[in-house]
Amino acid sequence: MSSMVTTSAWVPRGFAAPFPAKYDFDESEFDRIASLAQLRLDDANEELEEAQEEENGVDHANGTSKEKSSSGSGAKTTTQDDEAEDVDLDDDDLKKYDLEHYDDDEEDAEGQRMDMFGNIGSLAYYESNKEDPYITIPDGEDDEDEDREELQILATDNLLLAAKVEDELAHLEVYVYEDEADNLYVHHDIMLPAIPLCVEWLDLPVSKNNVEKDSVANFVAIGSMDPDIEVWDLDTVDCMYPNAILGQGGNPQEEGKKKKKKKSKKANDDYHVDAVLSLAANRKHRNLLASASADKTVKLWDLHTTKCAKSYSYHTDKVCSLAWHSVESTVLLSGSYDRTIVAADMRAPEANAPRWGVESDVENVRWDPHDPNFFYVSTENGIIHYHDIRNAPPNPSASKPVWTLQAHDESLSSFDINQHIPGYMATGSTDRTVKLWNIQPTGPAMVVARNLDVGKVFSTNFAPDAEVAFRLAVAGSKGTMHVWDTSTNAAVRQAFAHKISNNTEGEVQERLIGVEEDQSSSDEDEDEEEGENDDPESMDED
Repeated sequence: MSSMVTTSAWVPRGFAAPFPAKYDFDESEFDRIASLAQLRLDDANEELEEAQEEENGVDHANGTSKEKSSSGSGAKTTTQDDEAEDVDLDDDDLKKYDLEHYDDDEEDAEGQRMDMFGNIGSLAYYESNKEDPYITIPDGEDDEDEDREELQILATDNLLLAAKVEDELAHLEVYVYEDEADNLYVHHDIMLPAIPLCVEWLDLPVSKNNVEKDSVANFVAIGSMDPDIEVWDLDTVDCMYPNAILGQGGNPQEEGKKKKKKKSKKANDDYHVDAVLSLAANRKHRNLLASASADKTVKLWDLHTTKCAKSYSYHTDKVCSLAWHSVESTVLLSGSYDRTIVAADMRAPEANAPRWGVESDVENVRWDPHDPNFFYVSTENGIIHYHDIRNAPPNPSASKPVWTLQAHDESLSSFDINQHIPGYMATGSTDRTVKLWNIQPTGPAMVVARNLDVGKVFSTNFAPDAEVAFRLAVAGSKGTMHVWDTSTNAAVRQAFAHKISNNTEGEVQERLIGVEEDQSSSDEDEDEEEGENDDPESMDED
């Protein structure tokens, strides 16, 4: 069974409900799902009607033969009934079974009583345990308490979201990470209709009844190979359908008018028409979510209305990465396969936005969380560019980065900048290695390189809370998720000694927390290749 984790995201502490609710499928929920899935139901009914019409047409053409066969079968049935009526109950072989009195009740049956104790006339029983005065614990209460305890999430726990594909099954795994207990386990999962490509945690309730629209919540937006974006409530377990769908699938009324017509593949201002490659939630304007798509557009969604507020066309190829500015909250950074990066103010879509160029396809973009005047760009060639937004070039080919770094020999599929530790960067590549960097005024210097046995690395994310700032979540093509406590690595401790507490005495053992997985045949070829080219325990230190 092959599996892989395509992307991941952390949930900060304190946002998850202590006791997630079980999914309640009531009448109102049924109506909501029926509304969201109206087009699919109509299509299924139409296909059924077409199949029945075709079958009726064949039946009409073969009507004569069917009549003959039915008349023949009718004759056979009559003969069989006559034979059944002619059964002789006085037959010697049947007499011993007394079939005539088979169903009669035995009023005065002889024999011993079947009571456990013969001296007891009768035993009292109750149809329901609620009526029995000797049963004081209601049915199922113990089980409910156990389930409640199993689902509990503590204030010191972090949630970790992993978009996973196993064979042809796609789902989002919601992990709980207990740092003090060195424990990582799957809390629950969410089934998805297509291969997930990006996830973005939301702190806003979306289409949730009986909740203030600006209250704090625990939701996730998921982009996939489908053009629609699904929004799920992470505090509800065993959901059958998303809380909201951003896109054409979220408006069944409009879709109903276009039944029997293929969905348009032409980009428009209302919804995406191709895979969603990146999502970015605005942390200051919490109702705004930006999405990037293979249809070459960037769209801005209002989560209060679940409608597209504005569509932007800054690029000439697939848009693969987005990042909101931490101070200028209306400025959005976007990277594309057209090998350009654009920093645009979403309030001025017609303005001429500054544009930078790189040597190959963009993989990811990030703002520097410690200096908002700079941003990072990773590329398919394994290079990281560090740009000053104040030095915008007249054209992309004239771009001059502050520095460039050949971090990996293959595609630099993921990287992250630590929000709490200045100058601390992690990179991951399809070359199967994770590298940690110390960015100094003279430029970046590698601290350590590791192969964490996750296959090709697709995701590297630092934990969002200061208490676990050195924890790095790593996942890739083998479908496993690991949390690496980088503060236990000797080279990291030396490079960032001023940020690590020295409470521990003696030698520190390196911590790598993972989930026990069943052995599978996934990536067997990759394992052989890894054995030839890489040492799983290799470590390079500066």
